[in-house]
Amino acid sequence: MARPNARVLDQIALSAQEYDLLVDRLGREPNEVELGIVGALWSEHCGYKNSKLLLRLLPTQGDRVLTQAGEENAGAIDVGEGYCAVFKVESHNHPSAIEPFQGAATGVGGIVRDIFAMGAQPVALLDSLRFGPIDGRPGAERARNRYLVGGVVAGIAAYGNCLGVPTIGGETYFDESYGGNPLVNAMCLGLARSGSLRRARADGPGNLLILVGAETGRDGIHGATFASVELDERSGERRPAVQVGNPFLEKLLMEACQEVARTDWIVGLQDLGAAGLTSASIECAARSGTGIVVDVARVPRRESGMSPYEVMLSESQERMLVVARKGYEDRIIELFQHWELETAVIGSVTDDGLVRVLDGQAEVARLPVALCTDPPLYGREGVPDPELKALHRFNFASLLDVGALPRLVQPGLRPSEAALLELLAAPNICSKRWIYRQYDHQVLTNTAQGPGGDAAVLRLKGTNRGIAMTLDGNGRLCRLDPLAGGAIAVAEAARNLVCAGAIPLAATDCLNFGNPEKPEVYYQLEQAIRGMAAACEKLGTPVVSGNVSLYNETDGAPIAPTPVVGMVGLLEQIEWRRGPAFAHSGDIVALLGAVGASGPESLAGSEYARRMHGVLAGQPSIDLDLEARLQHCCHAAIREGIVSSAHDCAEGGLAVALAECCILGGLGLDAAGIRLPERVDSFMFGEAQSRIVLSVPPESFAALSNIASGKGVPLVRLGTVDGDRFRIGGEIDLAISALKVVYETAFGIALAGA
Repeated sequence: MARPNARVLDQIALSAQEYDLLVDRLGREPNEVELGIVGALWSEHCGYKNSKLLLRLLPTQGDRVLTQAGEENAGAIDVGEGYCAVFKVESHNHPSAIEPFQGAATGVGGIVRDIFAMGAQPVALLDSLRFGPIDGRPGAERARNRYLVGGVVAGIAAYGNCLGVPTIGGETYFDESYGGNPLVNAMCLGLARSGSLRRARADGPGNLLILVGAETGRDGIHGATFASVELDERSGERRPAVQVGNPFLEKLLMEACQEVARTDWIVGLQDLGAAGLTSASIECAARSGTGIVVDVARVPRRESGMSPYEVMLSESQERMLVVARKGYEDRIIELFQHWELETAVIGSVTDDGLVRVLDGQAEVARLPVALCTDPPLYGREGVPDPELKALHRFNFASLLDVGALPRLVQPGLRPSEAALLELLAAPNICSKRWIYRQYDHQVLTNTAQGPGGDAAVLRLKGTNRGIAMTLDGNGRLCRLDPLAGGAIAVAEAARNLVCAGAIPLAATDCLNFGNPEKPEVYYQLEQAIRGMAAACEKLGTPVVSGNVSLYNETDGAPIAPTPVVGMVGLLEQIEWRRGPAFAHSGDIVALLGAVGASGPESLAGSEYARRMHGVLAGQPSIDLDLEARLQHCCHAAIREGIVSSAHDCAEGGLAVALAECCILGGLGLDAAGIRLPERVDSFMFGEAQSRIVLSVPPESFAALSNIASGKGVPLVRLGTVDGDRFRIGGEIDLAISALKVVYETAFGIALAGA
């Protein structure tokens, strides 16, 4: 074929230089099908060409790790009692920006298939969502953000609820940088018996390739390459690249795949996700060092006139590739037909290291497997944003303290009370019940602790163990300092698990960044990964799976760098699980950790500084040694049975954390006698890291003090769980009922545009 023009190369996310490299490696010009195959597999979404070198910085090994990161559909860890947990997080950002319902729904479908492709039963979903602002001034921009929120949440709910997999946790944040490019990250966890995991391989020349599930259509073509370019005013034209899901078909496919995975009839099982049949077949062959022959004429289709190019690159949902042991194909087909699923033998495994695509008798593509799966890797020179130095030097002491802010002078309220109420109403802090009440989080009856807390907890049925999960990230902190922000994302995820009573075991990540070809963005990506690596090493949480989502930009404006960390932890006794709610009147409330970190610098990147002063500045920081000691201390206290509740101190600072404990428990706090520092706002609303709010029975406070002292972790007594009011120093005295009304209703009001 003639050399493709710039528009064609842009459609398949190849640069002119990469095309020349392909021609040089191949020794000839590729034809259309070959170009489409290589474009998809060399895209960032499939080939990780801008991130693979950096991802090697992350620790991936551990005593409980059962898989090699990047080599399977998901990561797996040993959780004891003969079980392993299989989990991964992935993005579906670009599709959700164009078609929020289907974009989010098929994101859920895709991540679930990654789990049951390994022979595990999917038992839990979590989601991490980012949108532009929905509160404040009226206008088309806010209205579109609200439309995206409604569509994404509806899509997640529709797919997960129909599939029968509970959505048990997650997070939702709002920031101007996500206005044109929302983030939809979905995480799934599955359980399997140890030793029963299935691999995504194409071993054994002569073994057959069987395509099962939905018929192939034109939806999703160029989906992988669409996710590897920036959004712009023409992105709406890419709507056909958004897949359309069918959760009821996926339910049948899930059950059938779990059944066939329990037999010895197959050698491999692979989801048809990004790049469809192209990636599913070729990547399986690459892992095994084999070749494949695929005949697209045998692929069942729901649309007429489809070309080989379209069949190979379609991302139609609810499809799986089964690599069958020769001689067992009839049994496999019978099994899938029992589940009323379409099946077709479409090819076979070879020993020549080539991918050959046939259309009946005609050969339409011939490429070395190694060429397809060996994209150029880029190690770039990152450059920090020139604005960072000025942002780091910002003098928070120059800001008016909470008591001097004119906007907080309200009849009947002290300034700190007005600030607290405004923060509790902020979309980044207020209850997300409006979202998670649409999700079925009790289906399968494993859920011991669902949405609304620091982490969710599942029962490991048949044992006395529990598995805790969380999904966390903070783009604002990474915007100010990507190194510290990356470390904080890992630390907060682990801290949330510890607050739930679990030992953090391993992580999965979804790295959402802008265009890595820009030095400032590459700097953010590299520094965030280095920060994450340092925290994972210190906290003993290797990264076992993940996803990189780059080119999250709209008209050249990048999102805030947003590494999202999913983490899984183990409760050796399910009775150890704890929540954030104050549980017993008379308990002593204490702050464990960085209790002295309440200077003005703690306002760096805080919700308070952003909302009250319109300032996003400062230099976030974290002491990983203290963080590790804090987590060990908290878990030891919970294990000793002396902790009634535990809650991470994060967005909104100490005052918000304490208020949430009261609201969720329906009990008051008497901390009226606490001595406040000269700077009230940083004490109340600063967001210093490594802090946990605990409540303990009075007779257990001495034991807690001894544990904290032994671990070298600061501890300060704040007050007592008491009554129905919220009292701190002489600054705040409000009814818990008033706090609850604001906290629980604010999200619905903002979404309604009121």
